[in-house]
Amino acid sequence: MKVSGTNPSRNVGLARALSKLGHCSRSEGVELIHAGRVRLNGAVRRDPEAPVRLESGQIEVDGRPIGKAARIYLALNKPRGVVTTASDEKGRRTVYEFLDSTLPWIASVGRLDKASEGLLLLTNDSEWAGHILAPASHLDKTYHVQIDRVADAKLVQSIERGVKTAEGDFLRVNSVRILRGGERNTWLEIGLDEGRNRHIRRILESLGPLLLGQLAKGKVRSLTREEKGALDRAMHIESKKARSKSL
Repeated sequence: MKVSGTNPSRNVGLARALSKLGHCSRSEGVELIHAGRVRLNGAVRRDPEAPVRLESGQIEVDGRPIGKAARIYLALNKPRGVVTTASDEKGRRTVYEFLDSTLPWIASVGRLDKASEGLLLLTNDSEWAGHILAPASHLDKTYHVQIDRVADAKLVQSIERGVKTAEGDFLRVNSVRILRGGERNTWLEIGLDEGRNRHIRRILESLGPLLLGQLAKGKVRSLTREEKGALDRAMHIESKKARSKSL
């Protein structure tokens, strides 16, 4: 069985193979393997790093053969107050409440924290998700953020220069501009090509309090072929630009 984007003659670890085939996440694969529920070429394997050749290895989970799942690419408009995880030990609502229960295993491409809203991609194509998130892809992400103060040129310049957080991290953005403002707040448009944990929130917390605005209810839909293609082309173009700059 051949996996797109992967050299089929190269061995990969068994847990990673389960992820690449769209059956489960790599960490869930490790748990299945440790529990003795996975067979490779007819034998139970308990080593998540057991080598698998994807074009010829026969993998079974609970006695059922695992083949390459149909690829799924979804866009979710994540509401505030929902966590980006499959399950939550604190019993909080998760983004999976908005997905059809008949879908196979699917994972978010990156995360939005509980207090954030906006576009969240979900897929069972771990290879594609990795390319989206990789800093080398330089794929720009645009965020609209409401702050509870009137922004001026000085604040914009401070964000553009970058901020050293209390934890000692230096965080920067690609771009920032004022979208609109009122008497007490301002909407900013911020562009990133990478995203550390709570990246924008930590920048703004270092410069002043952050307040999110009115949130829409969560809705989910499949990416169109054109949208998926545009993302793929953007990753390819931006990666070429990055390589040419390094020469």
